[in-house]
Amino acid sequence: MTLLLIMGVMLFVAAIVLIGMAIGPARPEGGVTRSLALLQAMDSAPQEMTSDLDRPFGERVLEPLQERALRVGRRLTGADAAERVRRKLDFAGNPRDWSVDRVVSGKVIGAIALAVVGLALSLLLGVGLPLRLLMTLGGLVLGFFVPDLYLYQATYDRSQKMERELPDAIDLLTISVEAGLGFDAALQQVARNTDGPLGEEFSRVLREMQIGQGRSGALRAFSERTNVPDVKAFVSAMVQADAFGIPVAAVLRVQSSEMRVKRRQRAETKAQQVPVKITVPLIFCILPCLFIAVMGPAVISILDSFG
Repeated sequence: MTLLLIMGVMLFVAAIVLIGMAIGPARPEGGVTRSLALLQAMDSAPQEMTSDLDRPFGERVLEPLQERALRVGRRLTGADAAERVRRKLDFAGNPRDWSVDRVVSGKVIGAIALAVVGLALSLLLGVGLPLRLLMTLGGLVLGFFVPDLYLYQATYDRSQKMERELPDAIDLLTISVEAGLGFDAALQQVARNTDGPLGEEFSRVLREMQIGQGRSGALRAFSERTNVPDVKAFVSAMVQADAFGIPVAAVLRVQSSEMRVKRRQRAETKAQQVPVKITVPLIFCILPCLFIAVMGPAVISILDSFG
């Protein structure tokens, strides 16, 4: 009798629970259902609300970061920094995707990044506080000047290439003029058959002349975009020949001879510097190995004899 009473109470409670579940509020939907509903809402949302999500990562994150770094960099570098950076870019050949704003913002971003790297490295090595501050400040200063170092190296490499290519280019220009071509046509032949930065500069001179700039102005602009003394001397001679009516072929012949002499003198200068430059590796690298190879067996024999 007691068992039947307990079973009846349990069935009554179960019935009440089922009725409450049937007439109560709806249960929250599962995770998959919510995800599908969110995707449907995004598909049906207006274009203005989803445009920010459709933009690439560079436009959403990198460009605002670069703009903030640019504002900070302009305050740190001064008012005349833009002109100085533009001149460095001209000397470096205007590398692809490099601009004044990118260089200024890159100085700030590089300073922050290398400062964080220096701090992380000091924490990883477990050094003291003074050395930690020194590493952080060193990374900060190095990161700030990294774009300048890159432009300096690019300028140096470009200047060396132009110095090596200029005598051959002037020889080709002289032959073309003496063959009967005008200076512009001869310059076009040189630009077509010369690779590297010198050919690019000659092509730019031709384009500037084609859009209406005078020959002297285009050559002077070419001279201002480089810091190679031979190029400046060549441009100065051609501008004076154009101004005073001197035959171009004679000027080119003299310039070609002078460039050959200068290139030979530079080669002789570098050859004379070799003994001086080889002294340091000779003393610190070659002679110790030679002493070890020569004196080592004798020292071992002496130690065995006295041992």
